[in-house]
Amino acid sequence: MRARSAVLAVAALLVGVVLGSMLNPRPTGAVSKEIIQLQEDVSQLLQGQQAMRTTIDANNASLRTLLQQSLDSVNALNTQMAALQKNVQEATASSSARIDTMSTQTQGVSDNLQDVQARVGKVAAQINDMQSTLQSIDGRIAGGAPSGTPSNGAPGAGSNGPGAPPSADNPSGAAGNPPPSRGGLASLPAASSDTLYQNALRDFTTGKYDLSKQEFGDYVLHYPATDLASNAQFYLGEISYAQADYKDAIAQYNLVLANYPQSYKLAAALLKKGFAELELGMKATGTKDLREVVRRFPGADEARRAQAKLKEIGATATAPRSSAPH
Repeated sequence: MRARSAVLAVAALLVGVVLGSMLNPRPTGAVSKEIIQLQEDVSQLLQGQQAMRTTIDANNASLRTLLQQSLDSVNALNTQMAALQKNVQEATASSSARIDTMSTQTQGVSDNLQDVQARVGKVAAQINDMQSTLQSIDGRIAGGAPSGTPSNGAPGAGSNGPGAPPSADNPSGAAGNPPPSRGGLASLPAASSDTLYQNALRDFTTGKYDLSKQEFGDYVLHYPATDLASNAQFYLGEISYAQADYKDAIAQYNLVLANYPQSYKLAAALLKKGFAELELGMKATGTKDLREVVRRFPGADEARRAQAKLKEIGATATAPRSSAPH
């Protein structure tokens, strides 16, 4: 714009000079010098305009370069942010998987402890039963001994001959016959069932899911009425859940809920059933089961986990009340 204004000014000046020379004629030499001077001025202005345009083009090129560098920096930053977000998501998923694994292992240890406590209780009951049996035998011995019986080893003084009273070594009074069983060690669960359950639980906690599945299945099949049968059924669901076979996991958890109403695995089975349903996209059913966990087992760890999951999926812990028709 400045160059254009300058050219117009010079042109106007040139026109003025020409008109002035026409109105006031000057010597020819003076007019020629002025015209030459004007031409030189115009040439300098044109050169200045060209230089200015070159400078402007150079500045524009620099600005474009800086803008492109800024865009490249922004794109690189976006790429780094995307990579960071992906790493955070992977770390979160890995942490969740570790937490689930630790929870499962802790659950296995808890089950082992409960199993040991149950066995100790049974052994204590059996010891009490045996003590009662021995006290009863001692009472019969003390009450059945004849008065004036010699104590020097004569017949009737504790010998086990024919017709002799019962003794602590032979309470039945007959040679070679053991005392009657009254719920002693013979009432312990079969060793094979305990071994099978412990092997299955150990294989489960070490990640040998296929072998553990077979062992827990055998336990449920052959020992369906034991205290640990509901645990075995629950772990069949846990194995399917760990293998991402969520449909089978739901079926196994349903067997726990249907066949073992007194099991202490009810809360865990209902919780994991809800989780499996959410994994299959069954949000309505999964939400309903998680709310049922909160309702039926308030204060339990399963209830807290259900509430956390409901919050994660944007659902409330209780079903919203439907408005009554007016």
